[in-house]
Amino acid sequence: MTGNRAFRVAATGARVLTGAVVAGACVVGVVFGVTAAWPTVVHEPAQAQVTPIPGDTVLVCNGDLRAVGRDPSNPLEMVSAASPELTVEGSSGRPESSPLPARDLADGGSAQRLVGTVDARRAPLLGATESASLAEEDLSGLAAAPCRPASIESWLVGGTVGTGTEDLVVLTNPGVVPSTVALGVYGSVRASSTVIVPAESQIALPLTSIAAGSDFPIVKVTATGAPVRAVLQSSLTRTLDPAGIDLQDAVPAAQRQPVLPGIEVFENQGDNADMAVLRLMSPEVDSAAVVRVSEVGSSTIVDEFAVPLTADVPTELSLSALAPGSYTMSIESDNPVLAGVRQQDVAGPQDDFAWVTPAPELEDDVYVAVPSGPNPRLVLVNREDADAVVQVAAAAGGDPIDVTVPAGSSAAVDVEPRTVYSMSTSAPVHASVTMNGPGELAAWPVWPATGAQQSITVYP
Repeated sequence: MTGNRAFRVAATGARVLTGAVVAGACVVGVVFGVTAAWPTVVHEPAQAQVTPIPGDTVLVCNGDLRAVGRDPSNPLEMVSAASPELTVEGSSGRPESSPLPARDLADGGSAQRLVGTVDARRAPLLGATESASLAEEDLSGLAAAPCRPASIESWLVGGTVGTGTEDLVVLTNPGVVPSTVALGVYGSVRASSTVIVPAESQIALPLTSIAAGSDFPIVKVTATGAPVRAVLQSSLTRTLDPAGIDLQDAVPAAQRQPVLPGIEVFENQGDNADMAVLRLMSPEVDSAAVVRVSEVGSSTIVDEFAVPLTADVPTELSLSALAPGSYTMSIESDNPVLAGVRQQDVAGPQDDFAWVTPAPELEDDVYVAVPSGPNPRLVLVNREDADAVVQVAAAAGGDPIDVTVPAGSSAAVDVEPRTVYSMSTSAPVHASVTMNGPGELAAWPVWPATGAQQSITVYP
């Protein structure tokens, strides 16, 4: 019995030892298996890169400038004050044009719809800008604005409802169905309104009808049914003397880093507080913005300041610390902001003013139309770490001009009025066109080409 018991004890010990060894081997194997590289089987889905056929390039111009109250018996009546001169050209020739009647003008008038037809699966480049110069008893100055595509949502930044101002929200519907447009006013007084813009037509309404009593009103334009083109026509009268007109293009959306090229600050013998004014707003959320100002042609920052922004509350700041000259402005914010700078040439009669709005980034070729007006310049801003070479050439032919825009700096080149230019760049830049003469002032950003389509990945 003693021998059998010893044998069983030995056998049991051997089994325990063997089990422990096997268990340890399993643990080692699992650890090794988890950390080791195992072969994988990947099934790549079928896919293809497809470039959609681009649509026709469609631009909408602003049309006739409007005057309000010329008939004392009907102070709300709008009439045509001037028909602008249109400068237009396309890479495949002059685009087709059709009128969009201004149904609320008592004496008639229209805007133009320009269509560049796709050729060989390529959308043509179009450049088109209007300008009008007035010297009337109630309106004086220069107004200019590019022809742009209609959009579902946009913002009008530079509205004013103060004494002596007459601002009009001009809405143009190039589509074949009516558009229901919601206008939301941001400012010290919040308001909203809805208006129907019939198909293929233009209407306008006074800003005071929706924003009366609001300081620094900013208007959000939202279209349903068909996109619309929104423009703000502004005029100023001091006592009985006209003191400027302006056409301000709508801003597509708020941006984290807006760039405003071509701000002009003028000499004034009196108070400089209103010569250049910055307006800012952060939609929906509080933000902190840092504003940096540099002279055109220099990377040196001449003014820098921080601006705390309360959600949905427009703020204005005077740029009176700037000496007379040409400047570019860049803004950095932790949330997207809306921005615009109002510039006034001289505080007196027969003067003019203009709003400078952010210029988008340009990487591809564009056409730039320079309309009739005094001393036009193309202002270029390069925010990249390397120099950019921008080539500017008249679309009708001629020797191109190469402009080197240093990294982190800006440059300007004189251009000719009533001329369309092709512009290409070796690196992303921002650009604006400015005009400046006695009693005439205008500025507007250069926009990317429309109609081109980017490649998309299709998964069958």
